[in-house]
Amino acid sequence: MLPLSYFNYYLALGAVLFAIGAVGVIARRNALIALMSVELMLNAANLTLVVFARAQHDMRGQAVAFLTIAVAAAEAAVGLAIVVGVFRNRRSTQLDDLTMMKH
Repeated sequence: MLPLSYFNYYLALGAVLFAIGAVGVIARRNALIALMSVELMLNAANLTLVVFARAQHDMRGQAVAFLTIAVAAAEAAVGLAIVVGVFRNRRSTQLDDLTMMKH
């Protein structure tokens, strides 16, 4: 059993990973970088879920984290397929170029 202070380190790591992912989504204009940043944010949320589940001696948080991993895998597959389709038509993965698809 880990002392309670170690859980704080894991929670801080999750917060840092989530912040890096959020900055990556906001600051970068490349669709692939944005997808990777969203995946980083989902992994940070998973880490937080597992830490709280471990602290409470409850497996439900780990079950939710497992479902989140499955959703993240599906999101990555669909998102990558969309990016590849847009790249074939536009020859660019920049998010600013995707706004031109409205017309």
